[in-house]
Amino acid sequence: MMPKLVDSHVHLDDDAFATDRDAVIERATLAGVDTMIVPAVDADSWPRIKALCAKHAQLYPAFGLHPMFLAKHVPADVDALSAWLDEGQVVAVGEIGLDFHVDGLDHELQRDYFSRQLQLAREHDLPVIVHARGALEEVSLTLRRTGGLRGVVHSFSGSEQQARHLWDMGFCIGIGGPVTYDRAQRLRRIVAQMPIEFLLLESDAPDQPDAAHRGERNEPARVAEVLRCVAELRDEPAADIAAATSANARRLFGLDRRAS
Repeated sequence: MMPKLVDSHVHLDDDAFATDRDAVIERATLAGVDTMIVPAVDADSWPRIKALCAKHAQLYPAFGLHPMFLAKHVPADVDALSAWLDEGQVVAVGEIGLDFHVDGLDHELQRDYFSRQLQLAREHDLPVIVHARGALEEVSLTLRRTGGLRGVVHSFSGSEQQARHLWDMGFCIGIGGPVTYDRAQRLRRIVAQMPIEFLLLESDAPDQPDAAHRGERNEPARVAEVLRCVAELRDEPAADIAAATSANARRLFGLDRRAS
């Protein structure tokens, strides 16, 4: 029997799921994805995600301020975030990080929000869910400099050396739909050879669909497609990959402790 899967990163509160959210969650469950981490992007999303996760026992919230939504953040949001992190079911600070790929996002302001949220993660003893687009080297250096952190760099797209630097700090990397594309040769090599204890599976739905669903809205059920690809790349049984990655996620986010 296939072990259950954890989608370590899915934006189920997104408007893309407004008309069929319950059906999306049911399809995920039928596909074996019975646990999903739902990260926030701004302060407005925190109560929405809290309510969604309260309604569905298989969903777990993470609260944070995403760098791509910089225009929506105000400094007081970080102070407010501290109280939200005391919520009983919250499993991480996220989605946080740096994005130097998008033009017009103030780098210094991003750094300030990122640094302050990393400090909150330390204070609340929570893992971080990190976005690092066009800024992976600086993100890695910031995590190392801050110290005392654990977490995942989601949608990893860096080099093998950058991946090793994260593993050396005990960080996981999140792998989703992009690994299923033949052109993603560097990422596929990393996934094929990496230590399994640092691998998490994710959908990042509604974004980043697998190759078979190019251009479509993504769903958490398609983590099963990511699993199949990873198993083929590693030449290992899918059941073994499922068991290992789910255990990694449950350990990182403390899910067994919260369920007890």
